[in-house]
Amino acid sequence: MRFQDKVVVVTGAAQGIGETYAKALASEGARVVVADLNADGGERVAKEIEADGGRAMFVPCDVSSAESAAALVERVEAEYGGIDGLVNNAAIYGDMQFDLLITVDWDYYRKFMSVNMDGALVMTRAVFGSMQKRGGGAIVNQSSTAAYLYSGFYGLAKVGVNGLTQQLAHELGGMNIRVNAIAPGPTDTEATRTQAGDAAKDLVKGLALKRMGQTSDMVGACLFLLSDESSWVTGQILAVDGGQTFRL
Repeated sequence: MRFQDKVVVVTGAAQGIGETYAKALASEGARVVVADLNADGGERVAKEIEADGGRAMFVPCDVSSAESAAALVERVEAEYGGIDGLVNNAAIYGDMQFDLLITVDWDYYRKFMSVNMDGALVMTRAVFGSMQKRGGGAIVNQSSTAAYLYSGFYGLAKVGVNGLTQQLAHELGGMNIRVNAIAPGPTDTEATRTQAGDAAKDLVKGLALKRMGQTSDMVGACLFLLSDESSWVTGQILAVDGGQTFRL
């Protein structure tokens, strides 16, 4: 029970990898805040956690909105007393448009980046004060191996997440708040099946381990980076990708 009585906010936790993170944290004793715009999915995840003996609550949150993030923190502090961990997982992905950086509609691009890149900063700015009051904490940002591959504006957003991770690690380190990121490779989620379709099979051919990742494959890295086991690890981007990328 590495997270007994710890309070962890997981954004984008109504489905996919975020849902798996939320349930894994609850199984290790955390009080989990399921944060999402998908109210039906978020309520379902929170109820399933409690049905399994865990503790969770759903809080609607738009990570691109500073006001929405602040409202989440206010409610969580009122209910749980503070915040110890944050997983910045929310993203526009499953219904993402395909286009080039040089032609993508500008308003869509700005909305996309406000969630997929700026959202991690918005949420961090909202929660760090609460973490500081608790003596510190840990933040895990969801990056992607797309940051190292040609992936248009999605890859650009993840490059930004990596940069945010490294910069925030230095800004918050003096408060005993650690900031790291996980970069998943091709992962078998509903969103990936929608985006990649049959092309996912071709992605597997380029991996060292010849299978799609599962959401459960990401859990170990997330729990490690949030826990005291990684107390001297910060500013790192950990690829969990079946050997898709090589970084020297």
